[in-house]
Amino acid sequence: MTVFLDLPARDQAVGEEFWRRVTGSELSARRGPDGAFVTLLPARGDACLRVQRVDDGPGGRHLDLHVDRSEESPAALAARSVGLGATVRHVEEGLVVLDSPGGFGFCLVVWEGEETVPEPVDLDGGGVGRLDQLCLDVPPEQFEAEVAFWSELTGWKRHSGSRSEFTALERPAGLPIRVLLQRRSEAPAGDRVTAHVDFAGDDIDALAERHVAAGARIIARQSHWVTLTDPTGQPYCLTGRDPRTGLLPPSSGEPRSDVSS
Repeated sequence: MTVFLDLPARDQAVGEEFWRRVTGSELSARRGPDGAFVTLLPARGDACLRVQRVDDGPGGRHLDLHVDRSEESPAALAARSVGLGATVRHVEEGLVVLDSPGGFGFCLVVWEGEETVPEPVDLDGGGVGRLDQLCLDVPPEQFEAEVAFWSELTGWKRHSGSRSEFTALERPAGLPIRVLLQRRSEAPAGDRVTAHVDFAGDDIDALAERHVAAGARIIARQSHWVTLTDPTGQPYCLTGRDPRTGLLPPSSGEPRSDVSS
């Protein structure tokens, strides 16, 4: 799995530098049309975060699912996705671009042997943390259909927490990214599913200070997470989960059923 941070062209340079700093990564060589793509390379482990320049719109987040061709081709998985309610937007060799039933963009790509989860990093006294979760923000009328789609597509069990707005999918061991779905409290009719990324950290207040120093802005504090925006205006969260297992304390209200990676 790879999470893409999609940045508007005007914000490409500042966005790349911010995400490099807060993930403790280095930037790969540029690739693609006019250097539109760059990978965030961790100090240890295989990369699971990439940045893409988008020439139209405000940017956002999307997900790549890596397909092992010895088990199933991207085209075959795309056909299954369509059967579950997805829509195909683009097809080329080794790549299929789709929308989920709720309109969230994702890609099916060929697995290239990545298998080592990046280790958490210590941001200069900000405590140990890791970007390890993609949270899909789902309009209320689409929530059950979107949860069912992702659970059936991945084959991962779904787990609801004591807070009804959260449902987590139980990732297998060895994968770097958890998937959490959050029911938005309200949304205009026809609104699409969007997404934000979450960090797990053992000291979210200290971690928030390091993120602010890198250019983020705090917009809300809750008991178990801090919501910020990056320098391009995209929201994300620092959560009080264990950066090694991805789990929250039992009293948090978010599902704890997960397999440690």
